[in-house]
Amino acid sequence: MLQLGVLCLWRRRPLVFGVPAKNLGLRKVASGVSPPGSTSPRALNIFDRDLKRKQKNWAARQPEPMKFDYLKEEVGSRIADRVYDIARKFSLALDVGCGRGYIAQHLNKETVGKFFQVDIAENALKNTLEMEIPTVSVLADEEFLPFRENTFDLVVSSLSLHWVNDLPRALEQDTDEIQVNYPGMFELMEDLQGMGESNCAWNRKALLHRDTMLAAAAVYGEMYGNEDGSVPATYQIYYMIGWKYHDSQAQPAERGSATVSFGELGKINNLMSQEKKSQ
Repeated sequence: MLQLGVLCLWRRRPLVFGVPAKNLGLRKVASGVSPPGSTSPRALNIFDRDLKRKQKNWAARQPEPMKFDYLKEEVGSRIADRVYDIARKFSLALDVGCGRGYIAQHLNKETVGKFFQVDIAENALKNTLEMEIPTVSVLADEEFLPFRENTFDLVVSSLSLHWVNDLPRALEQDTDEIQVNYPGMFELMEDLQGMGESNCAWNRKALLHRDTMLAAAAVYGEMYGNEDGSVPATYQIYYMIGWKYHDSQAQPAERGSATVSFGELGKINNLMSQEKKSQ
């Protein structure tokens, strides 16, 4: 089965399966732009960031971009749901690699005061979705954000950081998975292009011959095909979480203030049963 790794800056939570996406046929959901070569000296230079900008701009210019938004819509709603899990309001938040605003459209004014949306593609920022909260669009590369440290109370990112060159290996941890069934390999490739998610690695092959593509599609269908003739693709979603400290949130008790020792925890069940009998 094809495994496609994608990254969301948020926390891990139990897997929630999506519903069949709309208008997909057999596709079902089971600081300014940096100049080329201006990455950190210590960073691996794997991806052509200028090409990724062109791919995302092309995708955002299509007459029906929502046709390919099903995965980003699904993950955006999951991230917004996790924001609501935190019992506080964030005055200033940032979405790194926002696309058309897949997270912001699910948030409200009671949760986020102002939302900065950053993306490398200007066409995506010009074609954002409707949203309730006040937003500020910033054209910038995710690798070179034009903000000072300690500016935001909350930072989120959805399906964008997997194309960043300077990303620590520490992000390799237990993942969420979303499986989508496609009519065939070519439909999968069409959707990845429509999402602006085509390959931009420097070592990519510029052209694959038709015979090679047909052979790959046949092998893929034979090895991984479903009984109904569709082929599955699994998107691996990585989640992390981080937000700014605030006085309104619960704080840990002072050291030495506990009234029960860890050694007595095993006796809790007995104590509770005795208390019930005495009532």
